This record gives sequence, C-alpha cells and structure tokens, in this order.
Amino acid sequence: MTKLPQQAFDARYIATLREVLDVAVEQIDEAHRTPATKAMMAESIVRNAHEGILDAEELVMDAVRVGAKPAP
Repeated sequence: MTKLPQQAFDARYIATLREVLDVAVEQIDEAHRTPATKAMMAESIVRNAHEGILDAEELVMDAVRVGAKPAP
C-alpha cells in the first residue's frame, strides 16, 4: 500500500479522483448506483486519498467494496 503524508488536493488531482469514482461506479451493480451510494464511494476515495493512498487501483477497489452494499 502506497501512503504519503496527508496533503491538500489541487484541481487536477480532484479531477483524477473523480475519474477514480467513475471507474468504481461502473463496477458495481446498476441497482446500487444511487446518489447516496455514489456519495459513500466518493467519501471513501477522498478519505483514503487524504490518508495518503495514491494508487488508483487501491482507491477503486475500496470504493467498489463500499458501493457493493446499497446505501441505507
């Protein structure tokens, strides 16, 4: 797992995180692709990135795990 110190995100990195979210959403069941589930997935991606995880595959995998369960 690649971890770096906590950091602020610039516009380019935020765009990359958005792409990570798009890729992750495509990997979950269509029935789970609700705004609430997408928000939970986005939160997971941002939290992990803030903690220093930069590997896109790791970010996607964790977001998919979160999105595999329907939002409450």
